[in-house]
Amino acid sequence: IGKTKVFLRAGQMADLDARRTEVLGRSASIIQRKVRSYLSRKNYIMLRRSAIHIQAACRGQLARTVYESMRREASCLRIQRDLRMYLAKKAYKDMCFSAVCIQTGMRGMAARNELRFRRQTRASILIQSHCRKYLARLHYMKLKKAAITTQCAWRGKVARRELRKLKMAARETGALQAAKNKLEKQVEELTWRLQLEKRMRVDMEEAKTQENAKLQSALQEMQLQFKESKEKLMKEIEVAKKEAEKVPVVQEVPVIDHAVVEELTSENEKLKTLVSSLEKKIDETEKKFEETSKISEERLKQALEAESKIVQLKTAMHRLEEKVSDMETENQILRQQSLLSTPIKKMSEHISAPATQSLENGHHVIEENISNEPQSATPVKKLGTESDSKLRRSHIEHQHENVDALINCVAKNLGYCNGKPVAAFTIYKCLLHWKSFEAERTSVFDRLIQMIGSAIENEDDNDHMAYWLSNTSTLLFLLQRSLKAAGASGATPHKKPPTATSLFGRMAMGFRSSPSSANLAAAAALAVVRQVEAKYPALLFKQQLAAYVEKIYGIIRDNLKKELSSLLSLCIQAPRTSKGSVLRSGRSFGKDSASSHWQSIIDSLNTLLSTLKQNFVPPVLVQKIFTQTFSYINVQLFNSLLLRRECCTFSNGEYVKAGLAELELWCCQAKEEVIFS
Repeated sequence: IGKTKVFLRAGQMADLDARRTEVLGRSASIIQRKVRSYLSRKNYIMLRRSAIHIQAACRGQLARTVYESMRREASCLRIQRDLRMYLAKKAYKDMCFSAVCIQTGMRGMAARNELRFRRQTRASILIQSHCRKYLARLHYMKLKKAAITTQCAWRGKVARRELRKLKMAARETGALQAAKNKLEKQVEELTWRLQLEKRMRVDMEEAKTQENAKLQSALQEMQLQFKESKEKLMKEIEVAKKEAEKVPVVQEVPVIDHAVVEELTSENEKLKTLVSSLEKKIDETEKKFEETSKISEERLKQALEAESKIVQLKTAMHRLEEKVSDMETENQILRQQSLLSTPIKKMSEHISAPATQSLENGHHVIEENISNEPQSATPVKKLGTESDSKLRRSHIEHQHENVDALINCVAKNLGYCNGKPVAAFTIYKCLLHWKSFEAERTSVFDRLIQMIGSAIENEDDNDHMAYWLSNTSTLLFLLQRSLKAAGASGATPHKKPPTATSLFGRMAMGFRSSPSSANLAAAAALAVVRQVEAKYPALLFKQQLAAYVEKIYGIIRDNLKKELSSLLSLCIQAPRTSKGSVLRSGRSFGKDSASSHWQSIIDSLNTLLSTLKQNFVPPVLVQKIFTQTFSYINVQLFNSLLLRRECCTFSNGEYVKAGLAELELWCCQAKEEVIFS
């Protein structure tokens, strides 16, 4: 082996060529083997795939044939089943029809038998009742004849006795009428004297006042002159003192000073004489005043005595009139009894002829007495009718003016005083003062009911409705506490009150029993309530007032329901409409829209509660309103969830649950003593 060449021995090339040929032959055999195996495997795979396709096609054809046979078999079975069902149904219907026909025939036969039996029993009962009626009528007619005969005899006896009494009374009435005429003349004379004394008294008082005024004016003038002279004196004395201080002591006693002093003293004496004369005049006037006052007191006493005499005479006149009216009524009653007794006597035939003649004569006498008495009683009535009619007219006009003033005042919004509705209490006090509850005929209650009906015509204003609900409920509470029926005073005191059936009957019981009624404005005014025996108009007014309270309560409740119905429909439909937006923009938008609808419901509840509080509506009514609204909300939500399939979803349930939780939170935050006490 060199650097670039390899030198071999002899015979080495032949070994290397042999080895080379051997290696090449081995590799050629390996290549041939692989190629042959590849070709044979390719042919095998093609054969297997074709065999599988052929097998699948064969199996599919076989399965289709089997399925077709099974389908035909199932259709045959269904046809056979429907045919058997039709045949069985037809046989069952025929059997039912025949059974129903047999049953109707049997029932009709039983009903006809029952009807025949009832007709027979009814006919027998009618025959028996007519027979019993005939026998009872016979017995009754016998008793009636006997009673009529005894009654006719007794009435004749009583009428004769009464006729004697009436004759005696007719004689007495003549004397009474003469005494009454004398008393009337005395009353007229006394009234004339009273009027004269009153006129003289008025004239004396006027003269006295004029003299007093003149004397007072003269006294004031003299006092003013006296004050002026005093002031002049004081000024002159001061001037004299000043001049005496200026002049020396030697010239102190001039003649002019003595003259001035003498003048002043003379003026003082004159003033003193005037004052003394005025005092004497004042004393004389005081004495005259005392004398006149004594005279006026004596005349007042005489006038009071005359008035008392007039009152006594009037009472005597009223008694005489009552006696005369009693006599007239007795005469009329006796006349009616005698008129009733005459046909009975004609029918009876058991009373003798002279008895009837005496009764008839008695009737003629009674008629004469009655015809004479009204003529003598007419001047008595004419004296008092004119004055009484004037007094009644003035009283009725004054009452109408009071009622008009009350209605004009109450129709306005008077507001509240210390939580009490002013209108209700004014109406109650006026009715008590006028004694309208005890009156059998009055138009005050009809006027008040008309005023309340005209006031609540605007049904959409909840504030106005709450104001009238507060007033009417308070007035109804006061009436229930004060009014009692006319015969309730003699009833047993421990009688159990009747159970209230209506809604506002139970509310009125709640006013008395519930602790929340202590906070009522009407309960705070129990000192005003006074028990009164009520007549029919007052009881009717109480019933009409209760009906108006129910009406106003229903209007407020229905307004709230109308307001909430649209909001509830929005709450029910909100999850449906906001579903796509929730999927697109996330979960928060759906929650915000949901809470807005429920928040609007809570706002409407808050506004109604605030208006009811501001108008001091009783808590019992507030509680009833809110309980009914919450039950309405529950019913609407429950029906919508049950009847609508689209609302029965998990998201809608979660949404409604969240809204109800907000309502529950509002209920907890509201005052419990107002709503849910």
